[in-house]
Amino acid sequence: MPTSSSFEESALTLVKSSLGYRTTVRDELLKKIIDGVKNELIEEKGIQLEESNTTHLMFVVDLSAFRYENKGASAMPRNLEYRLRNLIIKYGGGSDE
Repeated sequence: MPTSSSFEESALTLVKSSLGYRTTVRDELLKKIIDGVKNELIEEKGIQLEESNTTHLMFVVDLSAFRYENKGASAMPRNLEYRLRNLIIKYGGGSDE
């Protein structure tokens, strides 16, 4: 499992960049979303996240940015669903509901 500081700080920087934010105004909210996504992948999906794996980091970034932008109101886009299924198959995998 990635160390919280390095993985999450990298994720935060990339999510902010993806969303076009340069200030720290939304950092607390974004950190909570990133933490939630990370915990969901580990605890619910059984994916063993690796700190050095860019695929893991970028999936957390992309899903976090999607969740922030959509406030949980819309279905996950097909490209994220596809990537999630691949991660479950390749890196662990609990139930894929």
